[in-house]
Amino acid sequence: MTQDHDGTGGYASPPCMAGEVAPDYFDPLAVDPAQARDVARWRRAERARLRAARQALSVETRRRVGEVLSGHLRDLLEARFGSLRGRVLSAYWPIKGEPDLRPLMGEWHAAGVIVALPVVEVKSAPLAFRRWTPDTKMVRGDWNIPVPPPEADPLFPDIMLAPLMGWDGQGYRLGYGGGYFDRTLAGCAPCPFTIGIGLQAARLASIYPQPHDIPLATIVTEAGVQFPEESRS
Repeated sequence: MTQDHDGTGGYASPPCMAGEVAPDYFDPLAVDPAQARDVARWRRAERARLRAARQALSVETRRRVGEVLSGHLRDLLEARFGSLRGRVLSAYWPIKGEPDLRPLMGEWHAAGVIVALPVVEVKSAPLAFRRWTPDTKMVRGDWNIPVPPPEADPLFPDIMLAPLMGWDGQGYRLGYGGGYFDRTLAGCAPCPFTIGIGLQAARLASIYPQPHDIPLATIVTEAGVQFPEESRS
């Protein structure tokens, strides 16, 4: 990604068509309606089950998972990219028992990485991304998730972390059901390097991917780096 300045000290708009993807790009006619309903019901049940299991983990277990997972993620990024200085990396603010990577965000910032956080600016539309630093005064965003304020620099990531509720060996992600990550990735050319972040116990045999689901490049859990089982190149 080129980080062209816009003349105001901010960064240029994303070099992709994410902002032009229609909110209704999920085509209900692309699959059998009965099958789509069955998959949607199954996913709701799995989200509830996986969330309850994650929330049941002790504070100490979550802390340990976050530390171990951060080490695997750090090793993956170093092996693939070498130095991350000057690259834009989208992280996330942890909610609902998600692995906490905030210490790693501070480490990246200190190393010259440009850290961004995703923001829902428009319902049922692709995500926006705003720059984050340890000094950023956060505001409440969608679902009351802390996000950088509107005046923070707009960015688009070279590397995107996507928190997982569940995942499968094909690299498909079960999220919270809003479809924001899929909408964001659907219109990008090129897309960022996408890394799912989740628990090893949240692995599923399949999420029963639908036409709108977009697989991630790889997944990192406390057990290590989980590359998709089948090459998609």
